[in-house]
Amino acid sequence: MSTTTDTTAAEVRIGPSALSAADVLAVARGGAPVRLTEETRKALAAGRERVRVLAEGDTPAYGVSTGFGALATRHIAPELRARLQRSLVRSHAAGAGPEVEREVVRALMLLRLRTLASGGTGVEPATAEALAGLLNAGITPVVHEYGSLGCSGDLAPLSHVALALMGEGRVRDADGELRTAEEALRAAGLAPVELGAKEGLALINGTDGMLGMLLLACHDLERLLTTADIAAAMSVEALLGTDRVFAADLQELRPHPGQARSAANMRALLAGSPIVASHRGPDCTRVQDAYSLRCAPQVAGAARDTLAHARTVAERELAAVIDNPVVTEDGRVESNGNFHGAPVGYVLDFLAIAAADVASIAERRTDRMLDVARSHGLPAFLADDPGVDSGHMIAQYTQAGLVSEMKRLAVPASVDSIPSSAMQEDHVSMGWSAARKLRRSVAALTDVLAVELLTAARALDLRAPLAPAPATRAVRDLLRTKVAGPGPDRYLAPEIAEVSALVADGSVLAAAGTAAELN
Repeated sequence: MSTTTDTTAAEVRIGPSALSAADVLAVARGGAPVRLTEETRKALAAGRERVRVLAEGDTPAYGVSTGFGALATRHIAPELRARLQRSLVRSHAAGAGPEVEREVVRALMLLRLRTLASGGTGVEPATAEALAGLLNAGITPVVHEYGSLGCSGDLAPLSHVALALMGEGRVRDADGELRTAEEALRAAGLAPVELGAKEGLALINGTDGMLGMLLLACHDLERLLTTADIAAAMSVEALLGTDRVFAADLQELRPHPGQARSAANMRALLAGSPIVASHRGPDCTRVQDAYSLRCAPQVAGAARDTLAHARTVAERELAAVIDNPVVTEDGRVESNGNFHGAPVGYVLDFLAIAAADVASIAERRTDRMLDVARSHGLPAFLADDPGVDSGHMIAQYTQAGLVSEMKRLAVPASVDSIPSSAMQEDHVSMGWSAARKLRRSVAALTDVLAVELLTAARALDLRAPLAPAPATRAVRDLLRTKVAGPGPDRYLAPEIAEVSALVADGSVLAAAGTAAELN
């Protein structure tokens, strides 16, 4: 999924310190240029000098003077080491399937550049500058859907990037045209990189792909979870539900921070609602609302807390220097297991579970608005002439299909492992796979919420002359700029797409925010 962001094209400086999530979004989605700092160039030179000393020594060093993986026992003669690095990149650029999205590739390129900039990988300063040059020229190597097991990191995806640095393979230029890397580099005034000892390994050994997708998903889910509060509030009004269950003192009895935020949003969104006020008096015979209404803050709130945990993991990973072997500050070059994607893979899977449940409860609210037995006076399927017209009947089918798919996507990838490299890499994280399915889940959640918003807006119109709250009315009015109100059946797919776009670009949040303070 790709959404617009608040990012600008301001330059992102790459230094030894950690990047922020906003930096990654700016480069991945906003096209911001990057620049290596002078401090970075010094760190790169120092790290490269340590590798040079090791390469000239007699002691075998993994990835510098030996083969890789299960072939690490072979000592490589000095005259073959440049070939070793080229062969590594070529053989590991073995992905298959569809192209990965441009924003994902740019994110993983930036994150690998940040690790190189630490000096802990031992690459030449010119190699890091070349990777920065690719980003600044808008050249995006073609990376494929399949190939990464998430250990050692995202080898195949990163290898396709390293291949482009060598002037080989295929890329998309700044205009999105498919070209050979050699052609695109020449057109941009860039020269192919001649890899030295350890450099090929340093370019491909990290969790950059899965981390990049985690950061993009966290940004998108932050917006979607607040949108879920908006959709739920509109459904509460449309179904003549109560706002009393969202009272602060009731929420404080169970002090989860995400729940408190969602409930506060619900209170703000429903404040001043004539619809809610119309059935608040002693004559109302309803004792309590269905769980899908009453428990909206509990579900969306739990998803918010899951997202907070995922952000913590992402921030830690952003501060990490991941390579194998790694060049330490005291000059050692040591093998390690920091490339294993388990920490990232777990939270990617966790977010897919949370997203599926938020979608599931949204679908239940939608279905309730369409059922005359539960909608408290709304026409069947919100149809203009039930029987002749079907209203939103099949829109809910589409929503149900998306939710069902999200439930399948919620099956964790990170509990899977398949041995590779002749059992040298005998336990892998599948973090890349977890990230790929989370992207599909985030896109599906966008459409699920769009269907609920579309349905709730129609139901609110049908409650006239009673009016919704100022905040929910603002969202309903926004939708009406793209989608007509109740009437005879019409082509619904474009309407769902229009509302999905309003969700994805933040327009729904902005509209609600004109009348309610949301968090």
